[in-house]
Amino acid sequence: MISIIIPLYNKEKQIIKTLQSVFKQTFQSFEIIIINDGSTDNSVIEVEKLKDPRIRLIHQKNAGVSAARNKGIEEARYGLIAFLDADDEWKPEYLTLQYELYQKYPECSVYACNYKFKDNNGNISNTIIHKLPFKEQDGILNNYFEVASCSHPPLWTSAVMIKKEAIKAIGGFPIGIKSGEDLLTWARLAIKYQICYSTQAFSIYYLDETYQLTSVPSRRQDINDPVGRNLKIIRKQYRKDKKLYHDLQMYIALWHKMRASTCIRYNERYETIKECFKSLKYNPTNIKVYLFLILTIMPLQLKKRIIQHYK
Repeated sequence: MISIIIPLYNKEKQIIKTLQSVFKQTFQSFEIIIINDGSTDNSVIEVEKLKDPRIRLIHQKNAGVSAARNKGIEEARYGLIAFLDADDEWKPEYLTLQYELYQKYPECSVYACNYKFKDNNGNISNTIIHKLPFKEQDGILNNYFEVASCSHPPLWTSAVMIKKEAIKAIGGFPIGIKSGEDLLTWARLAIKYQICYSTQAFSIYYLDETYQLTSVPSRRQDINDPVGRNLKIIRKQYRKDKKLYHDLQMYIALWHKMRASTCIRYNERYETIKECFKSLKYNPTNIKVYLFLILTIMPLQLKKRIIQHYK
């Protein structure tokens, strides 16, 4: 049995389609825990229209996606937890694949599969994943930070199943972080547990317009960068492991590049420059970061045109 956790906040137009993708699964031994995180639209009404006894709808005051997921973990009745965001979808074979991975790799605590992107126009695109340590269709991802530093995220929330004991052991998802809470969670899991990964893409990541480089992101950066600070603490703990230490260094460089990307779209020149230099401190060879630095001194309209051309 698998506990499916869905945090819900103002997704009245998407939640039914997401749940329909769960009901169509070829693996049907599951419960669905929906955490209503203080929705102010008709999301709850839409869910209540469904009479499937496997759904448990739990309400809480708005506390953020991490708090909602952690509440779902507390409420989960089973030892395997699959996360699904309220605006994403699974292909029918998704849970079957994850359960097969669980049976095939019992030594692992995290089970992940590939996924596809879908934009507002219905266009589907593949992820780019480099440096997998195996050539087969699935295997153990024992170089998570190396892969994550040069690819699309190999772990993404709606394409991950985790043993409940493992996610609880790291304290669940970090509270109070607006951006990158999942990235920090995967890092904490990767340090402590083995990850199984399948190259089969059985999950769909829906991209909204804020993912375009010419759009303003929906969330601002966290003040004092709690994700970056925690990643650096982890890195310090592994000074004696040269490869892991280096891979964590590249991972931190990527994180600051991501922050620079957000800053540049808010036209925050000082913050962009600061994040770029932090990224280059850990990886001075990243050409895209130098491009960000050049863009900060350009007029806004010219900058937008260049970003649009090279995205």
